[in-house]
Amino acid sequence: MHVVVNAAMSADGKLSTRRREQVAISGEADFRRVDELRASVDAVMVGVGTVLADNPSLTVDDSDLVAERDQRGDSPQPARVVADSHARTPPDARVLDGAAETYVLVAEEEPREHRQTLEDAGATVVVAGENRVELPAALDQLEAHGVEDLMVEGGGELIFSLFADDLVDDLSVFVAPKIIGGRDAPTLADGDGFVRDFPELDLTGVERIDDGVLLEYDC
Repeated sequence: MHVVVNAAMSADGKLSTRRREQVAISGEADFRRVDELRASVDAVMVGVGTVLADNPSLTVDDSDLVAERDQRGDSPQPARVVADSHARTPPDARVLDGAAETYVLVAEEEPREHRQTLEDAGATVVVAGENRVELPAALDQLEAHGVEDLMVEGGGELIFSLFADDLVDDLSVFVAPKIIGGRDAPTLADGDGFVRDFPELDLTGVERIDDGVLLEYDC
C-alpha cells in the first residue's frame, strides 16, 4: 500500500487552536489541490478526533473529478477510513452518510454492541489490535479490501502513529502564513514524540500556493 499524508498547518506547525476547533488554514488553490489528491486515491483516512472536531465528509467536491473516477472504472468517491480504537464515531457523522464506503478501524476489546452500532450506521468495521488499533495490521486488511493508495488527512495523533510504524511513503504539507500558537494546540505529529531514530525526509518539491508554500517529501 502507498500512503501519503497531506496536511495544512500554520507557520508554527499547528493544525488548529488549543480548542481544537476547525480553522481555515488553506485557501482556494490548496483546496483544489487536496480535492485532486482525494480523487486520485482509493481511500481517505482520518483519526476519530478529526471526525469529532470537524465532522468532515472526506468526499471529492468537484463533479468533473468524480466523473473522471467513474470513467476509469473506480467508485465515484474514494472510500473513507476512520481510525477509532474505541468506536466513538457518532452514527450520524458525515463519514457515515452513505456517500461513499466507510471503514472504521477499532480495537478488539471494544464491545460487540458498539461495533454493531457502527455497522448499523453503514460502516464496515475492521478489527485490529487488542486495546488500540494496530495500524500495520489494519492497513493490511484495508489492502485486502482493495485499498492500494491511501491518503491520510490527520490528525496529529494518527500521523505520528503512522510515522512511528514506518508506514508513510510521502508527506505533503501546506504551510500558511499565520501563527496560531498554544502549547496545547495540535501539531502535525503529536503522540508521544520521538527522542531518537527520528524519521528522515527527502524534500522533493517546493511550490508557492496563494500566500503559503507547499512542501513535498519522500519518507
